[in-house]
Amino acid sequence: MIRMRPGRVVEVAEQRPGVSEVLVDVEGRVERAVNYDLVTGPVGVGDRVVLNTAAVALGLGTGGVHFVMVNLERLEWDGPEAGHIMKLRYTPFQVQVLAVEEEASPHADRLRDCAGLDGLPVVAGSLHSMLGPFAAAVGELAPELRVVYLMTDGGALPLAFSRLVGQLKEAGLVHATVTCGHAFGGDFEAINVYSGLLAAREAGGADVILAAMGPGIVGTAQAFGFTGIEQGEIINAAGVLGGVPIAIPRISFADPRERHRGVSHHTLTALGRVALARALVALPRLDDAEAQAYLEAQLAAAGVSARHQVVVADGGPALTGLKRHGLNVTTMGRDRHTTPEFFLACGAAARLAVDVRRSRLKGPHQS
Repeated sequence: MIRMRPGRVVEVAEQRPGVSEVLVDVEGRVERAVNYDLVTGPVGVGDRVVLNTAAVALGLGTGGVHFVMVNLERLEWDGPEAGHIMKLRYTPFQVQVLAVEEEASPHADRLRDCAGLDGLPVVAGSLHSMLGPFAAAVGELAPELRVVYLMTDGGALPLAFSRLVGQLKEAGLVHATVTCGHAFGGDFEAINVYSGLLAAREAGGADVILAAMGPGIVGTAQAFGFTGIEQGEIINAAGVLGGVPIAIPRISFADPRERHRGVSHHTLTALGRVALARALVALPRLDDAEAQAYLEAQLAAAGVSARHQVVVADGGPALTGLKRHGLNVTTMGRDRHTTPEFFLACGAAARLAVDVRRSRLKGPHQS
């Protein structure tokens, strides 16, 4: 279940808020490792560390680096004082946070009095990489709107692991972050996706919420064996709270795996079998009429078109926004030139979200 090895830090390669990327001498090789500064304390050249090396040994993708478990030069470490809610509960790495729901939180009273989302657009994604093109598109279409990112615990748990979030905040495209479930490190901490959505509105001042996991989806070839299935659960939560759920379909014609060709089986399962609340499904307008028809046929065959309201929209602002801000976002190793339809789907969802916020488009239950 876990693979631990001793190592020594030979270089601090990069530092971002809450995280240091280092090179370590481990098992006779120099390899990359990640240190979460607020969890295991600062790290420096020469420090002896204990590493979790399982991901590298397994040859994993996004999470395929070593992680510092203990800095042997810093056996006593007190992180920042926080509240009384634990995340990563009942593990050696449980971290205390001040959750927005706690009485000690300055936002507790507002959340207690908040009955729901009152028609706020909630965009549900299934991959972390959707955040970049979505936020860039909103920035192109309506730069005055505040985008709040709600990070779930379907992928990486520390928000600090995401380079993308830092880049988007620096560019002014994401204005606040909320981490819910066992995810931690956002501007605001929430216990679950429901209170996380409310926190995005009440504490984060959201005009638009994008809810999706952090980097590193867990997936298999099984219909229900992937963490992106939470997309359906996010839609349900948004519906329960009176938001307008908007789904970003995962689309690619560049993925060689048949189950991910066109609309991914992940999307078809999440929207066709899990999402009970009726949502707007953003389908990008493609130049290729045959490809467009293929996507629409997939949604119809999976029951998505009957269960939800599919809206075809121009997703081009995602591409122009990413280019304008110099953001080189990739998904499964492919960029906007290799698989533009993925990015256009995010842009189409942004257009729907902006139209809902500006009352130019009604939600699927509104008349």
